[in-house]
Amino acid sequence: MKHESEIKLQAYLDGELPAAEAAEVKAMLEQDAEGRGLLEELRGTRAALAGNEMPRALPESREFFWSKIEREIERQEAKPAAPPRQSWYAWLQRHVMPVSGMALAVGLVGVFALRSGSPNSQLGEMEVASDDMSSYTFRDQQEKMTMVWLYDRNADNSENTEQASDVNLETE
Repeated sequence: MKHESEIKLQAYLDGELPAAEAAEVKAMLEQDAEGRGLLEELRGTRAALAGNEMPRALPESREFFWSKIEREIERQEAKPAAPPRQSWYAWLQRHVMPVSGMALAVGLVGVFALRSGSPNSQLGEMEVASDDMSSYTFRDQQEKMTMVWLYDRNADNSENTEQASDVNLETE
């Protein structure tokens, strides 16, 4: 006998089947000797359990039992929960580490900002767009300055020499 048929037979014995299915099971039982044997065994088991079941009496009434549970829940809700105790490492992680991370970031930004303004930083080179122009560059690290002279290549050479000597006198 299939498992599904056994379950239907149990439901038939318990009176849980609709009328149409109960009629099908009854018709099946008339032709199936194994099914009738199983039905008789289930009836015997049911009768044995029903007659030998020990009565259990609760020491308290149902209402009293549930009222105890309700009182305990109310008592626990009324008690203020103590805040969990934090270890020193948890406190350190929560308060000091984020601040130190921010301080490190600000420090790095400051160092890079100072380095970009230092005299050792690389200055961009200037390119003269015209073929007629040229330049001289003078860098003084002590005075932290750079001077660039632009001149016209096509101008008279004697003027350039005279202007260059004037510039040398001024810077000394």
